[in-house]
Amino acid sequence: MSNYRPIEQSFKVAYEYKLHFTEHIFSKDNPLFKDIVQGYNSKGDVKVLFVIDSGVLACHPNLSKDITSYCTQNNSVIHLTEQMVITGGEQCKNDYHNVELILSAVNDNRICRHSFVVAIGGGAIIDMVGYAAAIAHRGVKLIRIPTTVLSQNDSAVGVKNSFNILGKKNFLGTFAPAYAIINDSNFLTTLEQRDWISGIAEAVKVALIKDAVFFNFIEENSTLLRARNMESMEYLIYRCAEMHMEHIAQGGDPFESGSSRPLDFGHWAAHKLEYMTNYQLRHGEAVAIGMALDLVYAHFIGLIGKETLDRILNVLEQIGFNLHIPLQKDGDLDDLLNGIQEFREHLGGELTITLISKIGAKHDVHEIDISTMEKAIVWLNEMYKPKVSNTAC
Repeated sequence: MSNYRPIEQSFKVAYEYKLHFTEHIFSKDNPLFKDIVQGYNSKGDVKVLFVIDSGVLACHPNLSKDITSYCTQNNSVIHLTEQMVITGGEQCKNDYHNVELILSAVNDNRICRHSFVVAIGGGAIIDMVGYAAAIAHRGVKLIRIPTTVLSQNDSAVGVKNSFNILGKKNFLGTFAPAYAIINDSNFLTTLEQRDWISGIAEAVKVALIKDAVFFNFIEENSTLLRARNMESMEYLIYRCAEMHMEHIAQGGDPFESGSSRPLDFGHWAAHKLEYMTNYQLRHGEAVAIGMALDLVYAHFIGLIGKETLDRILNVLEQIGFNLHIPLQKDGDLDDLLNGIQEFREHLGGELTITLISKIGAKHDVHEIDISTMEKAIVWLNEMYKPKVSNTAC
């Protein structure tokens, strides 16, 4: 057999998916969801399994009834099989039983590769349900209906699905684009303030590395955004999602086979801080801290000036982020710094950390001076030291 030449072949697979914008998706006079399902299979009677974040259901108690009514009204197109309810938040990505529950539901409801799993919830539920859908039958169709700012402008519009294991965020995962994503602005109205603010971090991130004009918008509207002005938030979500999807389609590496992940600016520390705080930090809160830390480091190594650093930190503060790094005990500093090596392992191959050289321009580095990063941590925590109240008990 040694005389046979190698057999080589290459092929390309085209992916198409759409991000839709609407309000009250399951209102009886809103045809969007029906049209999406019918657009996939015009013959109708498509099986649909819903997985709903319990927190969303608590804030929108009529949601389950509305889904049932909507599917009944359109039963020639949509075959509603089941509505599962799972506790959301990052903890849902730490319990593999949740994945098994979804796989069992896919099996019990005979969801096939031409059926739909519909995930309704925040980024964690979207990630976990997407992972289960991607491994069932080697991939069943997925529709994402994200319900938080962060999931509508960032996590749900990408092509990644994931689960946390072995103490590492997103250690298990797949690249599997959803068939469609539907952003319903009505879900944003019931968010806690922390969750409203948290998602803005990803918009700041993409603006800093890609678009100075967008950063100017965020800076000029920081007070309105913090005050829950819907018009400002809707534009922020739209522009951030648009840039995210452009990066995926035009960046040349949608499944991240290389070592550079510019959209992970600020994320090496963010992922570690989420784990170190047992996910008490929201992802966006951790990203804001991670960006602040990497910006201080970028200033210390001469990439950006103090004026640029102060301007960005001021915007993060105006939005409402607490930039103090929660180091609670001895060893936490070293543990956080170990996140750099863990990030390299997660990327694979060469370490690549995205910084900026100016607002709107990314700058990749392939090594981090640990002593300088340690100084950046100390400086940031001294700058944002928690205020001690003088009020007597």
